[in-house]
Amino acid sequence: MTIRVLVVDDQAIVRDGLVTVLSLMPDLQVTGEAADGAEAIAAVDRDAPDVVLMDLRMPGTDGPTATARIVADHPQVAVLVLTTYADDESIVTALRAGARGYLTKDAGRTEIATAIRAVASGQSTFDATVGARLVAQLAGGGATAAAPAVPPLRDRFPDLTPREADVLEHIAAGRTNPQIAAELFLTVPTVKSYVNQVFAKLGVATRAEAVARVLR
Repeated sequence: MTIRVLVVDDQAIVRDGLVTVLSLMPDLQVTGEAADGAEAIAAVDRDAPDVVLMDLRMPGTDGPTATARIVADHPQVAVLVLTTYADDESIVTALRAGARGYLTKDAGRTEIATAIRAVASGQSTFDATVGARLVAQLAGGGATAAAPAVPPLRDRFPDLTPREADVLEHIAAGRTNPQIAAELFLTVPTVKSYVNQVFAKLGVATRAEAVARVLR
């Protein structure tokens, strides 16, 4: 299946580079470019991409504002943030707006392409730096004035068992079932069972929805 991608960045040279790189991937098709959030919203309305590769800080309508609008109007479209910034406020603001993934511009072309495929399939994905900072947020640390730290998951979701809360934390950090299994010394089928239990208790169907629920 070909994944249709919209590239959004206020710097033309960055957009050109991303379009060139993504065009080399046989399963990715660039549907267009946008220089700010307002153009991105219009392009999604017009071209119906599967994934929006979204910068955060742009003049006019910024990335989080555009993300929230796109997710509200087109819930089937996945937004993947690609930005220079990896501070707690930027990460949490973007994810609360509805982004399914978050990468910094240090990411290579293979990592970007892999992340696009992941969010297109309903997964959440973050690079290692972002994942570590998100875990700190979920653990109750790293508060900022604009993005206060959320309470620990076990306090926020008392219906979850301690192990289910551990699994949810790893889901929110963008880890796959095999990665979670390795971290928690469990088998992959056991992790899958825990994931299904977590989804049922949260009332969600996908990893992206679980992350959004955590950050609500």
